[in-house]
Amino acid sequence: MVSRQTLRLHPDDNVLIALADLPTGTRIDGLTLPGPVPRAHKLAARAIAPGERVLRYGQTIGQATEAIVPGAHVHTHNLGMGDHAADFAFGTDLRTLPDPGPLREFMGYHRADGRVGTRNYLGILTSVNCAGSVARFIAEAAEQSDWLRAMPGIDGVVPIVHGTGCGLAADDEGYATLYRTLQGWARNPNFGAILLVGLGCEVMQVPDLVGQGRLRADGAFRYMTIQQTGGTRATVERGVAMLREMAQDAGRATRAPAPASALTIGLQCGGSDGYSGITANPALGAASDLLVAMGGTTILSETPEIYGAEHLLTRRAVSPEVGEALIDRIRWWEDYTARNGGQMDNNPSPGNKKGGLTTILEKSLGAVAKGGTAPLRAVYKYAEPATTPGFVYMDSPGYDPCSVTGQIASGANLIAFTTGRGSVSGFKPVPCIKLSTNTQMHNRMAEDMDIGCGDILDAGVPIATKGAEILDLMLRVASGEATKSEALGFGGAEFVPWQIGAVM
Repeated sequence: MVSRQTLRLHPDDNVLIALADLPTGTRIDGLTLPGPVPRAHKLAARAIAPGERVLRYGQTIGQATEAIVPGAHVHTHNLGMGDHAADFAFGTDLRTLPDPGPLREFMGYHRADGRVGTRNYLGILTSVNCAGSVARFIAEAAEQSDWLRAMPGIDGVVPIVHGTGCGLAADDEGYATLYRTLQGWARNPNFGAILLVGLGCEVMQVPDLVGQGRLRADGAFRYMTIQQTGGTRATVERGVAMLREMAQDAGRATRAPAPASALTIGLQCGGSDGYSGITANPALGAASDLLVAMGGTTILSETPEIYGAEHLLTRRAVSPEVGEALIDRIRWWEDYTARNGGQMDNNPSPGNKKGGLTTILEKSLGAVAKGGTAPLRAVYKYAEPATTPGFVYMDSPGYDPCSVTGQIASGANLIAFTTGRGSVSGFKPVPCIKLSTNTQMHNRMAEDMDIGCGDILDAGVPIATKGAEILDLMLRVASGEATKSEALGFGGAEFVPWQIGAVM
């Protein structure tokens, strides 16, 4: 139910959402506000007693820490997380998606392993931070070369550098996670060729990464170490020569029709606000449902940011095993945060709170909306290959660059990213579409935002209509249309593998 200045999201809710900055004394819905309530924040729809559950979306978002009078601002000063429990009810909310209509296509790069790229980059992957500068030197030299400029079919060269690869145990969870991440990036279909560069003496050894077989099915792969090649200058010269050799084949790749089912979309949100769960996130969920109905794959992640809403996902699990796999990751995170002196409610961030979010329960309920209503078909560890089509889950931190890094390793060839505060980032080699939750921020940061979703509230645009608009843009971007983040040159600093365990 929408009034001119507030929104009630569910009949059971005891809070309303402010659709404008409401000053003290505002009379609305039979209430007189005893204090100001900022836009996108919550106000009490009735008196709420200390310890009483506060409901938004018809779900618990916390407990009142003091008596709250009707019309009062409900936020961090009077709302805490409190105890919460959930009935996981595996598979009780399985739904059949509606017919999406005619199947759609995009123009992509068909790879030897059967996957389809939306971009055609050359990548320089590093096994260790110690090789990072040399990888950048190789990329800079190649970008300045005449031979690369003569290959319009190559989108550019991406140096994939990071802060780890050594000073870690060679047989623990942290090593296995980094190993999966590096191998997954080498195999991402948005790369036409990969050059792997190591130092030589690191824990993450280049021969181990290469393995016994071919790292890429197309053979577009070369590797070397700086120590064995003869130092920095020799490695840069040899690296440029290797890239030029591989570019001869990669540059001949051309876009050809591919079904929408060849898309794997990483679903992300960052800099969320009180409107995220009302506009951009459910609109992205609608687009996700359309793509899944066409046979495509969407990946939801950020486990600390589904905490408290995991029961909405387990109820969509196609089997008890899939549901249990998600709960296993939740339990892992509870243990992980506890042994590191943290807690799962260390979220939302200061920016989230300024935008109207109060507890992780509230934030999570909005975040899961990005996953639409499709059945949950699989749960993966960070950077595991996403081989099951449909709506799936990949475990990751809530830190956006780290989470996207894992999704790209899992096979995402496109990222869709909702934001309310105004996140700016990009993720070469994978294009990133930015969806704004509110019109004010969208207008202020128009050069960074691809689609505005604020008109869902401002003009009554149906969520299904906005979802179809998002899918249309996904297909155009997959076919080569540049996103705002690509036009601005983002993507060179956002490769952030998840570091688990001690740095030694």
